[in-house]
Amino acid sequence: MFEREVVLKLIGVLHTPHQTLEDMPIQPSGALDIEGSAELFPEYAEGLTDLEGFSHAILLYHLHKASGCKLRVKPFMDTVEHGIFATRSPCRPAAIGMSVVRISAVADGRLVFTGADMLDGTPLIDIKPFFGPVDNQPDAVSGWLETKDKNPAGLRHSDNRFCS
Repeated sequence: MFEREVVLKLIGVLHTPHQTLEDMPIQPSGALDIEGSAELFPEYAEGLTDLEGFSHAILLYHLHKASGCKLRVKPFMDTVEHGIFATRSPCRPAAIGMSVVRISAVADGRLVFTGADMLDGTPLIDIKPFFGPVDNQPDAVSGWLETKDKNPAGLRHSDNRFCS
């Protein structure tokens, strides 16, 4: 059997220009030119070694300003409700966010990137390198999103629908 709760160690903090939840890009594709950085706590800085050779990284972080958990939500990209696990809504049971970002620089315990779609001060859980041959899935199907605009995130920004 397993525990129903886990305790995660934070490895750092994300810095972005987004000071409030309202009007943030809803995905990295809507923030392609927006720069951010991941500042690692000193005891984890050595873990950035060799990451500069990658073009992209996956950031996992705690959605610390999301309020509550809803099992059905109306996501930014639709006008009807869907199950939480069929969306990227921030109101999730574990409140973990994920963004694939483009690496600009790695130095002095910092990862500088573009694609910053997260709130300034967001707690960082992990960084993983994006590995194209493994992470790209050419036969992937996107469920209900298949009928939507292929890049609506580039035109959409956050509002207060998940801030109650």
